[in-house]
Amino acid sequence: MKAGVLSDKQIDDLRMQGAISATTPLEAGQIQPASLDLRLGQTAYRVRASFLAGKAQTVTDRLAQFTMHQIDLTDGAVLEKGCVYVVPLMESLGLPTGMTAAASAKSSTGRLDLLTRIITDNGVEFDRVPDGYTGPLYVEICPRSFSVLVRPGLMLNQIIFRQGKTMMDDEELAALHAQTPIVDGTAVISDGLGFSVDLKPAKGDLVGYRAKPHTGVIDLGQINHYDPADFWEEIRTTEGRIILDPGAFYILVSREAISIPPNCAAEMAPYIAMVGEFRVHYAGFFDPGFGWDGAGGSGSRGVLEVRCHEAPFVLEHGQVVGRLVYEHMSDLPQALYGQDIKSNYQGQGLKLSKHFKS
Repeated sequence: MKAGVLSDKQIDDLRMQGAISATTPLEAGQIQPASLDLRLGQTAYRVRASFLAGKAQTVTDRLAQFTMHQIDLTDGAVLEKGCVYVVPLMESLGLPTGMTAAASAKSSTGRLDLLTRIITDNGVEFDRVPDGYTGPLYVEICPRSFSVLVRPGLMLNQIIFRQGKTMMDDEELAALHAQTPIVDGTAVISDGLGFSVDLKPAKGDLVGYRAKPHTGVIDLGQINHYDPADFWEEIRTTEGRIILDPGAFYILVSREAISIPPNCAAEMAPYIAMVGEFRVHYAGFFDPGFGWDGAGGSGSRGVLEVRCHEAPFVLEHGQVVGRLVYEHMSDLPQALYGQDIKSNYQGQGLKLSKHFKS
């Protein structure tokens, strides 16, 4: 198999070979162009603290140490803001030697400030599945801004599969941009494609949203349902700057419109910590076709999920806040984001999660 991120066809081949198994057969649309959506199982464990299994221990071992109580999700259950839960997933893996996997929150998950991370038996890192791993998968869920109602089968996370070296270096990325522009305007390339925050919109003065501190529950199965005003405060400015409050969660948008060609996938990574005490973007992966002209994208903005940490921080228009790390695909996908599959965020600008009315 050629080095790179596996495509939808290759992921389905893994399923056929038994390298991906599930307690319930995979659903139509669960396999994305370069990723697999992961489904919640039947039970949530309320635990005292976040944890990693660590070497020579299973997640089951750790749950025996830290579980406070179990919650049956069959008829839906509320996961409360500020609490930590672990949910076994329906999917498990038996990766061949030489193959690794990496997980991240789906876009809608990150936009709700749901901290979700995949953990494995013997795992020493969140969201990383080591070479040749065989065993179950679990997701740790910590709602940060809103309590949420969940049920079995909900897909909060996605996983990609990597064969060998996948990352593009700066020289390869510059050559890609020269051949197929990956950003409107000048490409700032340094350990990936840099992107900045837009605080001077072309129309109006709405630049973002801040999560309200005391709200109702969000049912994650409801789409285009909630009034944004019940959960979010609008952030407006005509000065090209805002001040981030410690502990607050913001939805902002990148100044640049980005594109992921069919032969690439990408992962959004935080910018170096020295630029400010804030974290950008929980949801990490971009499938082939995101923002790409051939898939109806014409460039799509990156939505920024921002949380400020220790001190109030002034964020300025055009300030670099993160970077996109591009990866080679092992094979071209059969379907593209925004063209062949239902895609909630193709061609997006500043946009809340799909649960809120437009």
